[in-house]
Amino acid sequence: MPKKPKLLFVGDFDALSDSVRLPLSELFDIVAVENLWDAVDVLQQDVFAAIHIVESPEASIDQIQDIKLNALILESMPDGAVLLDAENKIVWHNACMQRWCDSELLVGKNFYAVLSSPEILGPDYCPLHTAMSLQAPSNSTLRTADNRYFHIHAVPSTVGPDPANHLVVTVRDVTTKMHQQQKMEAIQKAGMELADLKPEELKHMSVDERIELLKSNIVHFTGELLNYDVMEIRLIDRKTGRLEPLLAVGIEQEAAVRELFAQPHGNGVTGFVAATGKSYLCENTSEDPLYLLGARDAKSSITVPLISHDEMLGTFNVESPDLCAFDESDLQFLERFGSDVAAALGTLELLVAEKATTAAESVEAIHTAVALPIDDILNETVNLMERYIGHEPEVVARLESILRNARDIKRVIQKVGQAMTPSEAVPQSLQTELRPLLTGRRILVADADENVRVAAHALLERYQCAVETSHDGVETLSMVRNITSLGGYDLVLADIRLPDMNGFELMQKLASITDSLPLVLMTGFGYDPGHSIVKARQAGLKEVLYKPFRLDQLLETVERVLVEIDVSPSTG
Repeated sequence: MPKKPKLLFVGDFDALSDSVRLPLSELFDIVAVENLWDAVDVLQQDVFAAIHIVESPEASIDQIQDIKLNALILESMPDGAVLLDAENKIVWHNACMQRWCDSELLVGKNFYAVLSSPEILGPDYCPLHTAMSLQAPSNSTLRTADNRYFHIHAVPSTVGPDPANHLVVTVRDVTTKMHQQQKMEAIQKAGMELADLKPEELKHMSVDERIELLKSNIVHFTGELLNYDVMEIRLIDRKTGRLEPLLAVGIEQEAAVRELFAQPHGNGVTGFVAATGKSYLCENTSEDPLYLLGARDAKSSITVPLISHDEMLGTFNVESPDLCAFDESDLQFLERFGSDVAAALGTLELLVAEKATTAAESVEAIHTAVALPIDDILNETVNLMERYIGHEPEVVARLESILRNARDIKRVIQKVGQAMTPSEAVPQSLQTELRPLLTGRRILVADADENVRVAAHALLERYQCAVETSHDGVETLSMVRNITSLGGYDLVLADIRLPDMNGFELMQKLASITDSLPLVLMTGFGYDPGHSIVKARQAGLKEVLYKPFRLDQLLETVERVLVEIDVSPSTG
């Protein structure tokens, strides 16, 4: 018996008269559904020779065709799509949703259940309930037990005669995006830990210890977060342009000691990156004209520049034995981590992997340990002098003697240090360049932050300046007022926000004592309480130093001021 063609009947088939129903049954294999919405589901599952629709104001062939077309579009979407009833049960779903849930039977099941009851991360913590109750769109992100992430968007929809009794929910797999975001956050946190060394910790560590600590942290985080076990870091020697090896893991010995320079040609990918400041993704080492052998059997690599404060410090290179092992995401991750490595290198001033002699480190530690205590002696002595000036000249004379002795102690330490560590004892790459304009200059640094006062001694005295410090504005004025007879200051370097006055107020009070002492104000970007800088500039302020500043910025600013006033170095 030949197979009868299929007829889709939309309406109440049993209600037809026998004179109509029986002939149709003889001619066709009847599939009857009650309404248009059921018809759409059936049409997606089977092929029919004809469709018969009982006359109804809600339905027509055109409507069915439109709905079928829309359903086909939904089926081809790369995102999941479901239709939910008022109880969050699935009425319809597309193929993408079925693949994600790895099940053929989704209709009739709870939406959250087919996703293994995921954790709702927000922003809306009841997205389906909110969308239905408020009759407004709602969205949220879900996390499943197997660490997949889905972003859902729920919109109320009318299905059948009842108003807004269903939800149309689109589901987008954002697992890759979320994992990348988490990895970037982890890299950022690691970068903070990489350079999280307090001044009090650094002053007790030799250069070698700092280098080893930094190298250990770099290797640890590169392996743990980026999953790279072959890496090389080189730093630029500023004078020669040579790329000095700092760290090499998994690199052939011959490659690790190879002489390279920051030049775009003849120095491999590393030299090209160091010369141009551009990252380089090598997908196939055997076909890349720039690539020089690094790791044995390496087939792809990434090299990124290490840049801090717009200054090229060196390069960071990782390699893999697989072809095309790295993509743009890997490049982005390494660039982000590389920026933290560069910041750590800049903070520790590790421009080459060399160290000064033990004597140099010991003298530096001694000087650092006594600098602030001697400043405290100077501050307290000056405060006492304020009380006795004009009343007891003998006491004032004794206090002036104390001031001279305190200054002599610092001067003796500096001379002993120079004698113990002559320039030939320090590697050339770590020798401090001569800056004649700074030699012998006496500078008063006013800042409530002890770290700034410590740094002022360490940085400026490296260039033969004589640095003294104060905590606030009143102390600053006392120091200027009462040390003039013992050899005053060539310059005052003050924070714009001292505990007792701002930079403009300090400038005004200094002018009432002396009109020849220059002032440089320090401030963070964007911070200017009461428009202090604007007022100070209008009153003649020449220079402002914005924190955080590099050493060269500090030195150049001080030198510019000293050149302008043309004052001879203090000899007191």
